[in-house]
Amino acid sequence: MNIWKNSQVCLFFAGLWLSLYRSWRYSLLGRMAQGLHEASESSAAFRLWNRFCSVENPGPKSAYAGLWNRVRSFWQLLGEFLSHSVFYRIIIWFRDLYLHLTKGSVVFGWINRISLHQWVLVVFAMYLPLEYVLRDVLHLALLASAWEELFILGVIVFLLWRIGLKQTQAIGRTTPVGSFLLLFMAVGFLLMSLIRPNASIALAGYRAQVEYMIWFFLILHLIEDDEDFKVLCYTFTGVVFLLSLHGIYQYIIAVPIPSGWVSATEAGVRTRVFSLTGSPNIFGSLLVMGAPLMASLMYYCKSPLLKFFALCGTGSMCLCLLFTFSKGAWLGIVLAVVLFSLYLDKRLLGIMGGAVALILVAVPSVTNRLTYLFTSDYAEASAVGGRTLRWETGWNLLHDNNPWLGFGLGRFGGAVAMNNQVLDETEEFSYFYMDNYYLKTMVEMGYIGLIFFVLLLAALAVWGIRAIHQSGYGYAADRDIDPLFRNQGNLQVLTVGIFTGLAGVLTHCYFENIFEEPYMMAYFWGLAAALMYAGFFRRKKEG
Repeated sequence: MNIWKNSQVCLFFAGLWLSLYRSWRYSLLGRMAQGLHEASESSAAFRLWNRFCSVENPGPKSAYAGLWNRVRSFWQLLGEFLSHSVFYRIIIWFRDLYLHLTKGSVVFGWINRISLHQWVLVVFAMYLPLEYVLRDVLHLALLASAWEELFILGVIVFLLWRIGLKQTQAIGRTTPVGSFLLLFMAVGFLLMSLIRPNASIALAGYRAQVEYMIWFFLILHLIEDDEDFKVLCYTFTGVVFLLSLHGIYQYIIAVPIPSGWVSATEAGVRTRVFSLTGSPNIFGSLLVMGAPLMASLMYYCKSPLLKFFALCGTGSMCLCLLFTFSKGAWLGIVLAVVLFSLYLDKRLLGIMGGAVALILVAVPSVTNRLTYLFTSDYAEASAVGGRTLRWETGWNLLHDNNPWLGFGLGRFGGAVAMNNQVLDETEEFSYFYMDNYYLKTMVEMGYIGLIFFVLLLAALAVWGIRAIHQSGYGYAADRDIDPLFRNQGNLQVLTVGIFTGLAGVLTHCYFENIFEEPYMMAYFWGLAAALMYAGFFRRKKEG
């Protein structure tokens, strides 16, 4: 560490940052920004905002929480019988045997330092790499198609085991977001029961729509303390960082891509990276989810070396995001950066503006791809076979059937419909991905389904903002210190990274079926659960 601190590289970056900081702080624009900030803190709008953000989570006082407490008491009663059973003694014997055999091992000693429930969080964060290994490396088709359900069932059994034996305090956690999730699942089940010309397809469509939302409840009960929260965040950002390096490598070697990924007018795009996802758009959305969280580590970590690593990781993800050439993901990261800047460091708005201007000048392929959106060629291509035609077709299909109840789950616009094409294709009708998850939801579930889905996302936005605010309780930040240092160790900055990444993904969903990929929906709702934990369920939170 001393060698690093005294190196020319470290001294150069430290001097550069100090110069930029002083230039900003003492500039006219910096003084104006500080004056506006001080004025806003004494305004009525600021007090109203604080009152809105300080609303307590009503979940623990709800009837649902009371019902869950009765179920918990019953399950713990069963756990008393389990703890005296032969099966329990066999499990304990195997555990003691394992600890005895691995005693003194350096490798197993490191493994055993992480608790079992933290290893479950690590496995969850490695969802995509594990699926890729099972499906594309080991070619275990049967296991690859069933492992997600087995994983969910295994985690449920694991949680019930811990609850029954009173090994966890993270039980009975309820939030309005969870209530809206259950409500959306119930509405989806009702619509599946009403509109099901083919029962198996309707069930598959319902499963694809709601199954991976279950991770919200599982992760919310797996995270017991701040260490668990950080294990999930660190592992997830580490996975996305490694994938970004792989994506940059793909760009360097110009990995071959299908001709349909670029138009004839975009000849300057030599390739589009996709890493393990198989889709540059899905990969772009994953980077949008991970980059703000990696950036928040620059503000959270105390070590200069870790801050530098987080800076490099953020740069790698942003560079790789550029190489996906996913316009929807670019729009998502812009929104994420704006929100991130408003919460933590408004100087990032200027940095983002300068970076965008530099890219538009120095990278013609990016400029051409963006300007192509405003050409007559794009409008014509979109109307003939692009998003405009797809959205219009979906809209007409919905209103030709039942606009309130929908065309039926799994019947149009998504992966289930593409894999089960039971309707004959004509000149007026053909199967395709909707490239808009909200419109896809509306076509399959009607106005009713879309309304409850939007209500769910609105609840996530409202309680996510409140979770950010309340996750900072008990931490006093010195306003005179640079934003890069004043929030060191403040878990609130990590919640900002999570929330802004989720907002970026929801923006991208307007242009792609992002949640058609199970790992994307699992990651999304798993991180949403982590956000709820940080805001409302931390043990040592002071109010």
